[in-house]
Amino acid sequence: MAATLITNIQVLAGTGNPLQPLRRNDLAVLPSIQNAYLIIEEDEIAAFGAMSALSTQHSPLTTIDASGQTILPAWCDSHTHLVFAASREDEFVDKIKGLSYAEIAARGGGILNSARKLHEASEDELFISAWQRLSAISKLGTGAVEIKSGYGLTVEDELKMLRVIKKLKEKSRLLIKSTFLGAHTYPLQYKENHQGYIDLIIKEMLPVIAAGQLADYIDVFCETGFFSVEETATICRAGMQYGLQPKIHANQLSLSGGVQAGIKLGAVSVDHLEMMDNETIHALSGSATIGTLLPSAAFFLRMPFQPARQLADAGCAIALASDYNPGSSPSGNMNLVVAMSCIQMKLLPEEAINAATINGAFAMDLQQEAGSIAAGKKANLIFTKPIPSLAYLPYSFGSNLIDKVMIRGEWV
Repeated sequence: MAATLITNIQVLAGTGNPLQPLRRNDLAVLPSIQNAYLIIEEDEIAAFGAMSALSTQHSPLTTIDASGQTILPAWCDSHTHLVFAASREDEFVDKIKGLSYAEIAARGGGILNSARKLHEASEDELFISAWQRLSAISKLGTGAVEIKSGYGLTVEDELKMLRVIKKLKEKSRLLIKSTFLGAHTYPLQYKENHQGYIDLIIKEMLPVIAAGQLADYIDVFCETGFFSVEETATICRAGMQYGLQPKIHANQLSLSGGVQAGIKLGAVSVDHLEMMDNETIHALSGSATIGTLLPSAAFFLRMPFQPARQLADAGCAIALASDYNPGSSPSGNMNLVVAMSCIQMKLLPEEAINAATINGAFAMDLQQEAGSIAAGKKANLIFTKPIPSLAYLPYSFGSNLIDKVMIRGEWV
């Protein structure tokens, strides 16, 4: 069996195998070993510990000296839309000129703009561009990623997106989860006929998606001007009948009730959470649902950042993700997401790293494969350049501090 021994690791961070998402004090603890070794067999972590405890009986084929380096679990980015046909920098300029997200959407921009462009793109074109984005984020340290549909909005185009995601799953070494987000917005032809589009999702899209095993989750944009709480519940319950667990786009633009809807449905996660009040935070803290925070979307849209400090202090399970998409977060750089969460949302570095690794893994049901350094998990690892401490990662937010990235035991 091919094996690799990594020696003299300055700090091996994120060790352990939590049985549930980290909360409260546990979120602020990043178990680490100074002067450590790590053994990889095939594509998995086999063993690790202090150099002083390294047995001489191991005779791996390859030895890597990681002197001066910190090794972390690769990022687990649990919310992206990275399959899309074209960028939207024209809308970026509109935002600079003062137009709001809602105003741009009302003019046919936003999600509908991406839907038009995706309709014109071939499946092969979508795969090639998405593959390039996957390659780029893997070099930035992402080893697991969730990808949503939602720029199709027709039976044909939603299925096209999901087939691309399935092909990415099959061909990429990254761990990938797929989410059906047909309920991203209402197509223009259904703007006054919400039930007609909901019927299209439930009666025409879902049966084909289930038959082709094209998705792991179902998601709905629960928001004023998009899908109501009742519509969200109807769509999610229909997906659940096909074995698709719900995730919810919740409370991005208003106190939409999306968080409470997600909790009631037993959603894996409720994502965005820019708009939260004490009642909603309390409800989330008492649930098993993870609150996924997307600071780069708030940053890009010049919205208030998510109240991460209040959420963490209240005992909510929180994850961090990039929301990589062409309209509101055109970046999959999880290093920047971690830095923003510390600088703008007052998370401690250890809290941010845990939220972007193990809690992100839980938000994709990948906690048995990714998110921490544990025997049997995939060897998805970030090797940093020499840094004085873990806090230096978010502190030096403009620097590329990643030396190398390993996915399933292979360099990317």
